[in-house]
Amino acid sequence: MASTVDSAAEQLSKLGIDGAFADSAPNLKKNLHLLSSEQVELAKMLMEMGQSHLFEKWAAPGVDDNEKRAFFDQVAKLNSSYPGGLKSYIKTARELLADSKAGKNPFDGFTPSVPTGEVLKFGDDTFINYEQAGVKEAKNAAFVLVAGGLGERLGYNGIKVALPAETTTGTCFLQNYIECILALQESSCRLAEGKCQEIPFAIMTSDDTHSRTQELLESNSYFGMKPTQVKLLKQEKVACLDDNDARLAMDPKNKYRIQTKPHGHGDVHALLYSSGLLKEWHDAGLKWVLFFQDTNGLLFKAIPASLGVSATKQYHVNSLAVPRKAKEAIGGITRLTHADGRSMVINVEYNQLDPLLRATGFPDGDVNCETGYSPFPGNINQLILELGPYMEELKKTGGAIKEFVNPKYKDASKTSFKSSTRLECMMQDYPKTLPPSAKVGFTVMDTWLAYAPVKNNPEDAAKVNSLR
Repeated sequence: MASTVDSAAEQLSKLGIDGAFADSAPNLKKNLHLLSSEQVELAKMLMEMGQSHLFEKWAAPGVDDNEKRAFFDQVAKLNSSYPGGLKSYIKTARELLADSKAGKNPFDGFTPSVPTGEVLKFGDDTFINYEQAGVKEAKNAAFVLVAGGLGERLGYNGIKVALPAETTTGTCFLQNYIECILALQESSCRLAEGKCQEIPFAIMTSDDTHSRTQELLESNSYFGMKPTQVKLLKQEKVACLDDNDARLAMDPKNKYRIQTKPHGHGDVHALLYSSGLLKEWHDAGLKWVLFFQDTNGLLFKAIPASLGVSATKQYHVNSLAVPRKAKEAIGGITRLTHADGRSMVINVEYNQLDPLLRATGFPDGDVNCETGYSPFPGNINQLILELGPYMEELKKTGGAIKEFVNPKYKDASKTSFKSSTRLECMMQDYPKTLPPSAKVGFTVMDTWLAYAPVKNNPEDAAKVNSLR
């Protein structure tokens, strides 16, 4: 570490930024001798990206020195945890914020249509055949639970996976999920005549949920699962943004910290890739990765048949879905075809689907068809991915998912925000980067069989039910 102001000046000269700090961040220049060479490089990057405001309120050397070093520890963490680093994050933020201010439609040039998929009816021969195929295939699967959220919106202060999945025994969601995976493991092994292996289970946590999830597992002996089967992957938060220039927001309680917020459950792809788990699973001969959410107690009743659909139809991506009422507050699985020939099958959020349809030759927008439901299946954020193609795609992207930004503007001028915003990403947007050759489909199940999330407070739940 540099020990004098003179050595800091020498560092600046070598980096070719001798005048930059003096002109734009004099307080930073005064404190450079406190920083390591790696931290000076981070400071240079921040200055190059127009973030000199971060140092405006820094104290003189000798005051808050440990806090100043801690600031760069945070910057280093934000830089290393985002694909491409903070420089890429800021650059992407500026592009997306410019599009947002201009009111640019992210689906401009695309025409929606109903994609190809499988609609199953519980109990008929087709359902039973797919279910049997899925149970047999389960020995080749790994499960991934996205569990980064708390239950505050529900009036619950704990982690959502600790909520009771049903009230007769009080079995929590995490126990229910583990017992279902173990049951699938046993049934799949039986069909394989003993030629099987333990089904891996990964859980994506956050700062809010990591320690409490670990404690819930350990205090309950992992609910019967071997501890070696379970891997916890903690996602990091991302920097908040103060304005359309993507100036990083300061923590209102600490002038030496950048404000951060969750990035979204799309981080699960980057975490699986960077952790090496995907390679480990692939080397063990696994073929499928199943993603699911934290509070859908019915899900495992639908997974075997859906996995059977993936195996039979050789889907690279299979989105589990339910019948969806037009304009219902649930995204629709949609094929989007661009004027230049590009095509993709993805989830389109309900507030985007209706205007997109109206703008592309469907004057009535999102309406129910003769079945009484929208022709666009309702996305429930449960994905089945074929592991091999999934790994090949992540080698190209590092697990980075197409992001979006949703700033709340103070007024129609769109020049300032009501509060800081950040970039976000969603797990189900993974197919956006896939080539047209990718086999992407869906499997529709009856809602009563597949989908009963703990999602809304009683008032909002009543409104949803009224639509049905």
